[in-house]
Amino acid sequence: MDLAMSTTTTTSTSPAPDHDHGHHLPSSASFVVSSPASPPAMPPPPPSLPATIPACDPHDGPASLQLIETLTTHAGAIQRRVLREILAMNARTDYLRGFLGAAAVDTNADADELAASFKERVPVVEYEDVKPYIERIANGAPSSLISSKPITELLTSSGTSGGQPKLMPSTEEELDRKTFLYNLLVPVMNKYVQGLDEGRCMYLLFVKPEITTPCGLVARPVLTSYYKSDHFRNRPDSPYTRYTSPNEAILCPDSTQSMYAQLLCGLSRRGEVLRVGAVFASAFLRAIKFLELHWRALCADLHSGTADPSRVADEACRDAVARVLVSRPDPELADAVAAECGAASWEGIVRRLWPRTKYIDVIVTGSMAQYIPMLEFYGGGLPLVSTMYASSECFFGINLRPLDPPEEVAYTLLPNMCYYEFVKVEKDGEGGEEGREGEVVELVDVEIGAHYELVVTTFTGLYRYRVGDILQVSGFHNAAPQFRFVHRRNVVLSVDTDKTSEADLLRAVTAAKRLLAPLGAILSEYTAYADTSSIPGHYVLFWELTPPPPPFAAGAEDDAADVARRVMAACCAEVEAGLDAVYRRCRSRDRSVGPLEIRVVGPGAFDALMDLCVSQGSSVNQYKTPRCIKHPDAIAVLEARVLGRFFSDAVPHWEPPFHQQAVAAAGAATDAGAGLNDEGATA
Repeated sequence: MDLAMSTTTTTSTSPAPDHDHGHHLPSSASFVVSSPASPPAMPPPPPSLPATIPACDPHDGPASLQLIETLTTHAGAIQRRVLREILAMNARTDYLRGFLGAAAVDTNADADELAASFKERVPVVEYEDVKPYIERIANGAPSSLISSKPITELLTSSGTSGGQPKLMPSTEEELDRKTFLYNLLVPVMNKYVQGLDEGRCMYLLFVKPEITTPCGLVARPVLTSYYKSDHFRNRPDSPYTRYTSPNEAILCPDSTQSMYAQLLCGLSRRGEVLRVGAVFASAFLRAIKFLELHWRALCADLHSGTADPSRVADEACRDAVARVLVSRPDPELADAVAAECGAASWEGIVRRLWPRTKYIDVIVTGSMAQYIPMLEFYGGGLPLVSTMYASSECFFGINLRPLDPPEEVAYTLLPNMCYYEFVKVEKDGEGGEEGREGEVVELVDVEIGAHYELVVTTFTGLYRYRVGDILQVSGFHNAAPQFRFVHRRNVVLSVDTDKTSEADLLRAVTAAKRLLAPLGAILSEYTAYADTSSIPGHYVLFWELTPPPPPFAAGAEDDAADVARRVMAACCAEVEAGLDAVYRRCRSRDRSVGPLEIRVVGPGAFDALMDLCVSQGSSVNQYKTPRCIKHPDAIAVLEARVLGRFFSDAVPHWEPPFHQQAVAAAGAATDAGAGLNDEGATA
C-alpha cells in the first residue's frame, strides 16, 4: 500500500516519556519537535503492570483512557514482559527449540537471559521460512510445532506465497486480544465525538469464503473469523455496537444479497444512524455504487415493508430483515429516499440520506488513500476516520486522534498486543528502499522521522516475523511510538484487498506478451497504475509495442483491427490469469476489482515518461522505467499517447486453497471404499 508522506512531522503533545526510553531523533532529518521548557519528570513505575489482556469496559470512558495512558507510559516494561510470557509459553515448541537449544527446556533458565538468547539466536524471518511449519499443521501435524496452545484456525492473509494466500496461525485466546482492542475504540471516539450512544451505526460488514484444510482446521480471513465468533455474534447489547444490520445479513455468504439486505436495513433506520462505514474505503464506495444501481428496488421494498425474495433469497437473512422492517409499509420514507437518490447529483449523498451521521469510519491509509476524493464527494464534508491498525498476523494499534485529516493519521502501537521489533529502512533518492538488513530495534527505541519494516513475535506462533509493512515514526504518545503507514513492501498495485508486487506483474506480463505473435509485434515497455476513478477500480497497463500495429495507428475497422482487438483482449485475460489468488478472488467472487485494461501507446511514449521523471529530479544515468506510476502528470503523459484501449473479456479462474488437494484426496478415498469427513471448501 502506498501513502505519500509529509516531510515535516510533529510529535504528539503527550505526557512525559517512559523512564526506559529517550525519544530518538535522527541526526540527518529536519523535523518540528515540540520540546518542553524543562526536562520532564520521569513517571514512577506502577505498583503492578496491567494484565496482558486487561479488562476494558468500553462504557467506562475515564478508566479506558487511563488504561491507554498506563500501557503507553510503561511501554518498555510491558514489552519486556510480553516477550518473557511468550517465551515461557512457547520456548519448548519445535520451532524455538531448534534455535534456543538447551535454554528452551531449562526450567531454571533466567527469563531475561532467555529473552537475550531469543534475540541473539532466533533469526528475523519471512513467510517462506515459516510456511513449512504452518502447512504441516494444516495437514495434521500438532500445534506444538510452533505453539503450546492449540491452533484453532488459520487466518488467510491478503498477501500471497506461491500465488496462494498466506496462512497465519491463531488461537482461541487471540479473539480476547482483538476484542480488547475493539473495546478501546469506543472511549477514544467518545472523547472527540459526543452522543454516539444515541443511535446506531451503519457499518457494512461482510464475510468471505472459508475453506477447510486437510486436517479439518478452518482457514478464513481475519475479519470473517471475528464476525463468526461468539465475541461478535453474542456480543453484549451496547449502544455503541448496535448496528443497523442484523447479524444474519452480515453473515450471509452471498455478498450481493448481504449488500442489498444491509442497505435496506440502513435506509429503513436512516433516522437512527449516527456513523457509517465499512472496513476499507473501497468497500464503502462499492456500497454507494450498489445503492446507485439498486435504489429504486430498495425504495420499492421500503414502500411495501418487505424484502423482495428474488433479491434476498437467503431465508435467515430475509427473516432478519423482516424483523427490522416489521412488515410495515413506509411510503413516506420510500419517497424521501427516492427524492435524494433521484436528484441530479450524488454529491453529499451520504449526509443527505443519513442526516444525523457524524463521520465515515473507513481505512483511508495506505493504498486506500486513493479513494479519499470520492469519499469526500459522496460524504459531503463528513470527517473520514481510520480508527485502528491491524493485520492477519495480529492487531497492533489505534488512532488516538481520529479526527485528524487522513494524510496525518498515525497509529499508536499498544505494547501488550505482541512483541515488536523494527528493521530500519533507508530511503533512496528515487523514493524506494535500500537495504532490508538494517539495524533491528525495539519498540521504544525507534527514531522520529525514520522508516522501519515491522517485525512481530506473537502469542500465536510467529517469531521475529516480517509483516511487510513500511512505517514512518511520526511521534510518541508517552513512550509508545506513533506510526504513519507508508506502504506494503514490494506492492505496486492494489485496488481492494489485492496486493500485486512488481515480480507478480512481471510474471503475468511475460506470459501474456507471447500472445502478441499474430500482430507481428513485441512488447518493448510497460507500466501500470490502479485506476480508482470508477467503482470498482481496476488495473490499467500501458504497453508500447514495436512496431506499432497498423490498426492502432490508423483506427481501421477491418479484419486486421478485429484481430488486434481479439489479441489484446486475450492479453488482458492472460495477465489476469497470471496474477495471484487474492486478485483472482477479488475479480471472480467478490467483484471488488474490475476487468483489467491494456492501453496501447504510440512510439516514444516511454521516452516522454523518462523526460518527465528526469525533469523532476530523477538521475538520467540511473533511470529505470517504473513498473507502477501514481503521479497524475506521469499518467497524463502516457494517456496523451494512447492508440487503443482493451479490456479483459474473461473472468479469471479462482478456487479456494486446498481445493485440489481435497478433491484428489476424495478421489483416493472413494477408490479405497472410504469417505472423507471434511469438504475441500465451504461457501
